[in-house]
Amino acid sequence: MSRLIIPGVPPSVNHMYRNARVGRRSVRVLSREAEQWANDIIVLASSWRARNKWQTAKRKTIVRLWYFWPDLRQRDTHNTLKLMLDCFEDALIYSNDKYALPQVMDYDVDRENPRVEVEFEVMGA
Repeated sequence: MSRLIIPGVPPSVNHMYRNARVGRRSVRVLSREAEQWANDIIVLASSWRARNKWQTAKRKTIVRLWYFWPDLRQRDTHNTLKLMLDCFEDALIYSNDKYALPQVMDYDVDRENPRVEVEFEVMGA
């Protein structure tokens, strides 16, 4: 099965939210950039699912991730997981992100082609 390739750098938890007013309350919502990124990833993952005839998982699913950063700046891979795993649920990779078992396999620098490569494996399948 082919890897899902996510181009660019995913937004981190530190940069994906903005403050907004709802009535008299201040709440945190996704930034426009993070919302656009999420929409793009949902489409990309949905297309990958269709091409690979992936059946929506209804049990534990290993999500293996390889990160390729655009530069040597320090980044935390785990800060990118929340939104990405939510997008995979919206793309029907699994029926609920509680089933996702993320495993960061490695990270490196690829200045020409920053990306995240993802493999999925349903446990016991």
